[in-house]
Amino acid sequence: MKGRTIKNLFASSLFFAAITIAYAQDPLPFWNDTAPKKAIVAFVERVTKEGSPDFVKPEERIATFDNDGTLWAEQPIYFQFAFAIDRVKALAPQHPEWKKQQPFAAVLSGDKKALLASGQKGLMQIMAVSHSGMSTEEFARIVAQWFATSRHPRFNRPYTDLVYQPMLELLAYLRANDFKTFIVSGGGVEFMRVFTNKRYGIPPEQIVGSSAVTRYQFAADGKPELLREAKVLFINDGPGKAEGINAFIGRRPIFAFGNSDGDKQMLEWTAAGNGPRFMGLVHHTDAEREWAYDRESQVGKLDRRSMKPTPKAGPSSA
Repeated sequence: MKGRTIKNLFASSLFFAAITIAYAQDPLPFWNDTAPKKAIVAFVERVTKEGSPDFVKPEERIATFDNDGTLWAEQPIYFQFAFAIDRVKALAPQHPEWKKQQPFAAVLSGDKKALLASGQKGLMQIMAVSHSGMSTEEFARIVAQWFATSRHPRFNRPYTDLVYQPMLELLAYLRANDFKTFIVSGGGVEFMRVFTNKRYGIPPEQIVGSSAVTRYQFAADGKPELLREAKVLFINDGPGKAEGINAFIGRRPIFAFGNSDGDKQMLEWTAAGNGPRFMGLVHHTDAEREWAYDRESQVGKLDRRSMKPTPKAGPSSA
């Protein structure tokens, strides 16, 4: 699916009502009539037709989707990082030392150059202080409040509005054909669980993401809680996506969609299975309504476009 072929890029509040009516004429009405759409429909029809040599039992119809840049936008920075930056600013009054300590000084002064110069180490420091020291329930409340009050800098809309309407339609189409849809993302699993059921129709137990270490303890009121620590438990990106699918889903997908180099191993893992397979890539080419980026982007870089050939792999879309 290419950005310039999308009729309506972001999802509207009337989407689910519109899709119900549109299905009567077209299984993917918000997709233009191009090769990717035809390949998707043909694949779904092949694997769901009983008696077909490519028929796949419903319990094996697993579809996995990256989130950032695939189901919702990811520019100019990952939305979870935008949350982390806002969280650092909110915590700053409790940490006056941050005014002279990088990367926090760069965040507080708005010095993007210095923030980028802090690199991966700086990013991890920001993520650690902004995502730890509270219970899992408190973290979910903080994230929900941020989604309710924050706006994207370009579109001035809630971040949860910036989900791709054609991809929502694809999720619904797959579920209507007895696929079980999962998000497999490098984003934090507890961050995503706050909004995925409402925006995508994907429940918390079908989210595979990066995670922090949690510690069981008793809160001040005597009730047990899980405390989020500033330690990484699992990074669900690159090879980690295939590993996460195996660990948390337990079935190899027959359908997978991504948009960047971080999704390469998930698509390869999907392609390497037996029987029909579908692998798709979202390529962002619409600078007017969204962004145009791939090889040179600092966010969602897409460079490794070719997949290892597998004799049993099904069609792929790019």
